[in-house]
Order: sequence, then structure tokens, then C-alpha cells
Amino acid sequence: MNLQSLRGFFMWCVILNAGVLLLTFILWISLRDFIYGIHSRWFDIDRKAFDIIFYSFIGLYKILIFVFSLVPWVALVITA
Repeated sequence: MNLQSLRGFFMWCVILNAGVLLLTFILWISLRDFIYGIHSRWFDIDRKAFDIIFYSFIGLYKILIFVFSLVPWVALVITA
């Protein structure tokens, strides 16, 4: 596997992961009550705790995108 294909791989990882993150955020903003309604039937959780868990998930996912997709892609772009 050469550097060109690795750059392409990480570029598409960043694009796809950012798309998933954006879609998740848009769905959360537009369907917040619906999503909470579904999960509150499955788990005994109040609204405040659910919001904290969801925002923590979004933050963790963003950090993972940066660490495992964006930083390697930028490093490959800089070095090649």
C-alpha cells in the first residue's frame, strides 16, 4: 500500500465520518423528542441524563474522528 492510497483512504474516512456526525446532529436537533421517546421505553432514564449521554457520545465520536481519521490524513498530506 503506497502513500497515495493511504491518503485517499484517510480522506474518505474523514468525509464519511464527518457526514455521519453531521447527520446524527441534524437528526438529534429535528427529532429529539422522538428519539428520547424510543429510548425511554427501552431504558428507565430521565430527559436530563439522556441529553448528557447523547452529548457525551457526540463529543467522543468527534474526538475519535480527529484522532483516528483527521490527524493521520493531515500527517500524510504534509509529509507527501
